[in-house]
Amino acid sequence: MEQLSIFNSGQSLKLPVGLMEYLPGTFTRQESADLMQKLKATIQWKQETIQMYGKLLNTPRLTAWYGENSKSYAFSGKKYDPHPWTPELLLIKQRVEQAAGIAFNSVLLNDYRNGNDSVAWHADDEPELGINPVIASVSFGQARRFDVRHKQDHQLKYSVELENGSLLIMKGDLQDNWEHQVPKSAKAINERINLTFRVIS
Repeated sequence: MEQLSIFNSGQSLKLPVGLMEYLPGTFTRQESADLMQKLKATIQWKQETIQMYGKLLNTPRLTAWYGENSKSYAFSGKKYDPHPWTPELLLIKQRVEQAAGIAFNSVLLNDYRNGNDSVAWHADDEPELGINPVIASVSFGQARRFDVRHKQDHQLKYSVELENGSLLIMKGDLQDNWEHQVPKSAKAINERINLTFRVIS
């Protein structure tokens, strides 16, 4: 598969052409710090549970779903009704829409409190997202590794360190043919808040 090399912030990235676009510094350091503080204080965070191996386990991160009133979202066997947009979310949304060229109507927020918080391999391929969805991922706080691998060939994979204030745009058939994760970290690391903007039909 053809690859695209991107050089920024000391990273040399090889990302699938037409499927991922990485934009570091979309938000300044000060903007990122201010917005992260606001999100920590104003978002209605919740720790969800998930059924695994016959046990009910806590999801290893905090989550929240915001957006237009009618845009519910179902994943991992649960349905989520959105909270209304906050001023901070609308500000972030406007900046992201300018970069992505897409009008988003919903956002999923994840709070990775430390290195023990993570998200396992998955694809955002729910029916509500439609065919070849564009998903825009904003990161504030601690940089975390983001892995992508092909569903049929796990040797075909990519990694990028999602930095504070960065934007990652996922598009094309990425959600159909690839999956992604944010792995745990053995190091003692700080908190990261991630927002993934979506279009729910």
